[in-house]
This record gives sequence, C-alpha cells and structure tokens, in this order.
Amino acid sequence: MKKIFKIIALTLLAALLIIQFIRPDKNESGYESIAYFENETKPNDQIKAILKSNCYDCHSNQTIYPWYAEIAPVSYWLADHIEHGREHFNVSDWEQYSNKKKDHKLEELVEEVEEGEMPLNSYTWTHGSLNDQDKEVLIQWAKDLRTKYSASQ
Repeated sequence: MKKIFKIIALTLLAALLIIQFIRPDKNESGYESIAYFENETKPNDQIKAILKSNCYDCHSNQTIYPWYAEIAPVSYWLADHIEHGREHFNVSDWEQYSNKKKDHKLEELVEEVEEGEMPLNSYTWTHGSLNDQDKEVLIQWAKDLRTKYSASQ
C-alpha cells in the first residue's frame, strides 16, 4: 500500500513539475487596445482608475498578472477566468459592437455591479473590492452613457 501511495505521489509531483513548463497564452496586447472604448465613452479620471483597477484585467485584451499567475495550475485557472470575462464583455472589442450591443453591455455592467457580482469575489480577494462610492460613480456613468446608445438605436 505504501508503495502504491509513493508511486501516485511521485507521479502527481512529476505532472505538477511538467505543467510548469506548459503555459497558457497571456492576455497582454497593451492598453492601446482600450483606446477606442475610452475615446468614445469619455470616462473621467476617476472612472478610468476604477475601470483599470477593477475591470480591464478580465474585460480587455490587457491583463496585469499577479506573481502567482506564473504557477500552474493557477495560471490555467486565471487564463480561464480572463477568457470567460472577455466572452461576456471586452472593451477592446467596443469598436465592433453595434449601438444596441453597447447599450446592452452597459446595462449588464450596471446589473452586475449593483448585484455585487462584479468584480468577482476571487478577484477582490487579492485586488480589493469596489467601495460604495466607486460603485455609485461607475453605475451612474454607465447609466448616463446608456442614454447615448439607447437613443441612437
């Protein structure tokens, strides 16, 4: 029994070591990928700071990775979260969205922030969460912006 346990443990250790050398692709296109979004939506400096510190890592083509993102299997878990986040809303793709889709994405942003679903708890553990004032400012900005897109549909 001890021999089987030892073989299993050594196999798991070898697998863990091997996957350290097989990395998922990183999401590092640069902040220029968000330029169109910011030019069109014109967030003030406070909103830009909120978006950069709470949203862009998972909802743009630019992520600032924490040190532990270099360790598998965490690197795969983070890559999956980022991929999922960009599937739902990617500010780097803002230029390709229709006005109807932009309005809908902003509506979802408002709902997710109001309900406390965004940013994810797993993100806030290491990055901190939005305080109530930042939530209110972000929600109001998105609601005001929605009027622009809903009027032009």
